[in-house]
Amino acid sequence: MTRAWHGLVAAVATFALVFQLVLIVRGESVLNQLEPASMTERLVRFVSYFTVLSNALIAYASATLTRDPQRSGRVWNVVRLSGIVGITVTGIIHWFFLRPLLDLEGSSYVADKLLHVVVPLLAVIGWVVFGPRGRVQASDLLPSLIYPIVWLAYTLIRGAITGWYPYPFLDADDQGYGLVTVNCLGITALLLGVSAIAWYADRRLPAPAGRVADHPLVE
Repeated sequence: MTRAWHGLVAAVATFALVFQLVLIVRGESVLNQLEPASMTERLVRFVSYFTVLSNALIAYASATLTRDPQRSGRVWNVVRLSGIVGITVTGIIHWFFLRPLLDLEGSSYVADKLLHVVVPLLAVIGWVVFGPRGRVQASDLLPSLIYPIVWLAYTLIRGAITGWYPYPFLDADDQGYGLVTVNCLGITALLLGVSAIAWYADRRLPAPAGRVADHPLVE
């Protein structure tokens, strides 16, 4: 059951990413892309979404767990934690802040729900129920935040140059740098909070049924 669940998460996340990429190539509507852009720009924008990157991390981590449900190692543990935290924050921000702004239908609506709702739910449920446990160390918390912080810096720098931002709450041209700074601090606090909860839960949650508590390995 453990392998099957991780395999399901990997398959759904991969399908959602490919499906959304196809829609981007076809020029379907996505959040905050109001005018046509060149193919190159559309592809760059696609990989500039935190949602896409988080789904990619989940797809990778889940695929490796499908092959080896006890996968571990310092770097892998950080990648797995980054994926779980990132996809959780993706779901929270989408549901409370971005969903009311969207007016999607058809294929775009399906892709949006897969990336922002279905994959986050499947990934978090899989992490809680199937583990593996004992992988999150206190020393992993800050390294796991490198990816979202680098993404924030990249987003703001590229946005200042091109005038395009993937999410409205990061649009400095529209919101102003003061409000965007507050938003960035809020996002960072949310990331830290979710990371801390993941660390605590990983120590407290029981090992999957029929299995003794996992022990992290060091690469």
